[in-house]
Order: sequence, then structure tokens, then C-alpha cells
Amino acid sequence: MMDLVELGRRIQTARLDRALTLQALAEAASVSVSMLSSVERGQKAPTIVVLARIADGLGVPLTDLVASGGQGVVVRRAADQEVVDEPGGWQRTILTPVVPGVNFEWIRTTLPPGCDAGEFPAYAPGSHEFVVVQSGTLRLTIGATSSALSPGDSAYFAADVPHSYANTGATACTYYVAALIMRPRRPRRV
Repeated sequence: MMDLVELGRRIQTARLDRALTLQALAEAASVSVSMLSSVERGQKAPTIVVLARIADGLGVPLTDLVASGGQGVVVRRAADQEVVDEPGGWQRTILTPVVPGVNFEWIRTTLPPGCDAGEFPAYAPGSHEFVVVQSGTLRLTIGATSSALSPGDSAYFAADVPHSYANTGATACTYYVAALIMRPRRPRRV
């Protein structure tokens, strides 16, 4: 659990170090002054979106605001993993803990026979994906290039192009994706 008072102190210290008023930071971060004030006083728990906006407004990585300074360990129990049942009958499970400011996910996906998961959009430059097939047959398409992957096969690609996954086989296909997805930074207001 995040200490809201400590988080507020970090945000306020960073703001004052930059000689920003509450109003100036609120405008730069696209959040209300009342929200920012409540967060700084430790009275409100900001969403990750609001925290990311505040970090952008301060010009600091999000991890600078939320890092505890110690050697923390974040555990995500199997029972707490996010399982998403997608249209078309396929399922993906987010295996890794959610860590603010860390754009990495380890995902297990199972596609039923003949299932096409559809096209994923190009991510921001600097995004990467590693894929490992556990069972079944996977057609991985990156841009206009397709590769057939079998159990034990792996692939890497820069994920800043459209890409898609499809099960071309007669049995279910389970594969893992290790994804480092960068998000474009919003331009800072002056």
C-alpha cells in the first residue's frame, strides 16, 4: 500500500524545487488545483493516470514519485492475476505485478483453434515484444511479414509497427509475450 502522505510530500517537494505554484503545476499536468492540493496533503489517492500527468507536469519519471527508496518487492499472487476473456473466445492473463512507471508486462495468451486475435496497433518507438510458444501453432505477423511458430519457438520484434497473432492449427495455442511498451510523452506546456 502506498503511503499517501509520503507521496504528497514527494510531489510537493518536486514542485517547490522547480519553483512552481500549485496553479502552474496543475495547468502543466492537466489536473485541477483542488485535486493536486488534495494529493499533496495526502488526502486523496490519485489514479495512475493522474500520477502520470503530475510526473509529466514536473518533468520527472513516474517512478521518482512512487519509488519507496528501499529494495521493494512487488508480489502478484496467482489468484490476483488479471484474466481477460476477449471476443472470439481467446483469453489473456497478465502475469506480472503492476508497477507504476514500469512499462513491462508478462502475458500468457491462449487462442482456440482457428482463432485470429486481430491486429494490434503500432506502439510508441522504443517498444519491444518477445514471444515464446508453449503449445500449438502461432502465426505472428509483423507489418507485412508472417512467421509460423511451433512449441518452443521464440521471436523478438520492435513493437512500433502493427502486429497480429493467430492460431492456424487444429488445437489450442498458448504463448507468452514479454512486452516493454513505451508510451509517448505528452508535450510539456510552457
